Amino acid sequence: MTADVGTGANTRIWSHPDLGLDALVDATGSVRLGRPDQNWAGLVPLVEVTATGHGRMWSGERFIETAIGDRLTYRAHETVQDGGRERTTIRLADPATGLAAEVTLESSSGTGFLRSQVRLVNEGSTPLRLESVSTLTLGGIADADGGLDSLTLHWADNDWLAECRWRQAAFRDQVVPLSRSAHGHEGRGCFERYSQGSWSTGRHLPLGALTDREGRAWLWQIESSAGWRFETGEREGATYVALFGPDDAHHQWNHTLGPGEGFTTVPAVLVRTETGGLDAAFGELTDYRRGIRRDHPDRRALPVIYNDYMNTLMGDPTTEKLMPLIEAAGAAGAEVFVIDAGWYDDDAQGWWDAVGAWEPALNRFPGGIQRVLDAIRQHGMTPGLWLEPEVVGVRSPLARTLPPEAFFRRGGLRVTEHGRHHLDLRHPAARAHLDEVVDRLVGEWGVGYLKLDYNINSGPGTENGTESAGAGLLGHHRAHLDWMNSLLDRHPRLVLENCGSGGLRMDYAQLAVAQLQSTSDQQDPLRYPPIAAAAATAATPEQAAVWAYPQPDQSLDEIAFTLTSALLGRVHLSGFLNLMSDEQFDLVRSAISVYKDIRPEISGAHPFWPLGLPAWEDTWIVHGLRSQDSTYLAVWRREYRESGGETVPSRHGQNEPVYDQCTLTLPHLRGAPVQTTVLHPATADAAEWDAANGKLTVSLPRANTAVLLRLSSVSPQ
Repeated sequence: MTADVGTGANTRIWSHPDLGLDALVDATGSVRLGRPDQNWAGLVPLVEVTATGHGRMWSGERFIETAIGDRLTYRAHETVQDGGRERTTIRLADPATGLAAEVTLESSSGTGFLRSQVRLVNEGSTPLRLESVSTLTLGGIADADGGLDSLTLHWADNDWLAECRWRQAAFRDQVVPLSRSAHGHEGRGCFERYSQGSWSTGRHLPLGALTDREGRAWLWQIESSAGWRFETGEREGATYVALFGPDDAHHQWNHTLGPGEGFTTVPAVLVRTETGGLDAAFGELTDYRRGIRRDHPDRRALPVIYNDYMNTLMGDPTTEKLMPLIEAAGAAGAEVFVIDAGWYDDDAQGWWDAVGAWEPALNRFPGGIQRVLDAIRQHGMTPGLWLEPEVVGVRSPLARTLPPEAFFRRGGLRVTEHGRHHLDLRHPAARAHLDEVVDRLVGEWGVGYLKLDYNINSGPGTENGTESAGAGLLGHHRAHLDWMNSLLDRHPRLVLENCGSGGLRMDYAQLAVAQLQSTSDQQDPLRYPPIAAAAATAATPEQAAVWAYPQPDQSLDEIAFTLTSALLGRVHLSGFLNLMSDEQFDLVRSAISVYKDIRPEISGAHPFWPLGLPAWEDTWIVHGLRSQDSTYLAVWRREYRESGGETVPSRHGQNEPVYDQCTLTLPHLRGAPVQTTVLHPATADAAEWDAANGKLTVSLPRANTAVLLRLSSVSPQ
């Protein structure tokens, strides 16, 4: 995919035909990445850097058009083939500062992704204080002649209990035309999204996209558990995108490079598809995510997980309460049983601000917690425990026995947030403490699953010596990922769930290591479907853990509804299964049986959304998976209203229409004879397939019901 070819005044040093992108060098040595037919002026320097004393050439909110980026010139490039992947390194240098940049572009023939990472090295004689560094810049996505006015911008808001809420707007609604010809300058602003503090997805997902009316899509992902930011805007009449890790303005990040020292940015990936819009782009991104993840047996087995927390014990486990749940979970088909928060709680004042030692509470487990763990194994399940490793409560003895340098500090003071201190895993004492904890839980107790939670936003980070807070946060998170990898090296069958207060650290720095991602703490089953349906935008389906918490006081429709939400991802079963009637329990057990039948296809399937990505208040929500052999559809019909803080079924007025049918267009099956099977619940109404038009009509006559369908092509007689 790489060649040195002259293109007029420019030389092509790299090319990706599947993405339609070239890296070009002009006569001055400047390197830019963009479409081969794009006007050079609309492209952006391959690397943009701001440093103290070296800012931007056009002041404003943008982090492009930097003085250093404009001066960086081509040195050399080299390409290495690694299996099916190609890795090209383009080397640049700034003669004014002595800063050298190595841009690594990774791609694979026949795919539509480009992964980028930048390493800077100070080859000069004086220190250089970095304030922002781009990981990937791309210009010329569209111009006035190529459809700039037809672009749609997509981004995802993210919040506790309200994750993966995708928004869209016309590009021109966010980046308005400014009559550049009248004043000779671009605007000073851009459309941007960025993280804040140590919850990488506490505000937004580190994802964004542009689509056009022809079905083309450009989708990007930044892989950072610390700070990240992206921007898109107009430059010389064309659209550009720039992806960054942490920066000084948004994350209190700066990094001083002494002579000979280096810094490597967080990775980012760009996906481009020619047809199919966002569905096709997310399919490509799903494959890319699967390719960068650490391999693990859980990736293929997808065991069913029961967790005692959500809408059940809620952090109050005891031997007496757990034993009947263990028996019921095993009978329902669960293969992992997780004892969630509270198993260590032996403090009369409460456990929140006293955690850190992670020893079992004697008063909760007469005879020891091992009796409970043994019972889990006896019922054919792997025992799991909840753990919040990065925090130490202010009342924990560890807050006094660990050295001050083992904690986050700012201004010489230890950071305290919501009754907790934050460990800095770059310090050997902090890491040794957590290694001892995990080796005891896993190596001695036989725990095979750890739910790693993270319930505080510690702010911009930690100042270790002269480093900035944002640099400290990035350093800690890189050490945290190294620690997680070391656990799996020592305990290769251990499963790590990345919780992050539900879905507030849902990024692919974490998810390249952890096997699962908790998608939400949402306790209202009627509010969960838009989160569950959109979860595959943030994580691969086989990593996206969704709560299914059926209860004995629920109707069969309500039980089927909450179970449906989890069946195209990873099942996080909960609820008082031991108190259910036989009919209720049989419904739970049948859903788990269905999941076990289809899960071999989930880990290779591509997500899609026949009605588009869901809005928070949508009545009909549909999430699909396309495997090699089948198409699966989860369909929810919701009708509710808010009343006194409670979510209750809506009451339609006399003239308000009630829509009990939903028609879905499935272009990939148009013209094909299809067998439609209702997988769950078995009593649901049937769906009608119109092969000629590729349309499926689903009937759900009752409000707040859901169904899981399988569509399989059948050979004509």
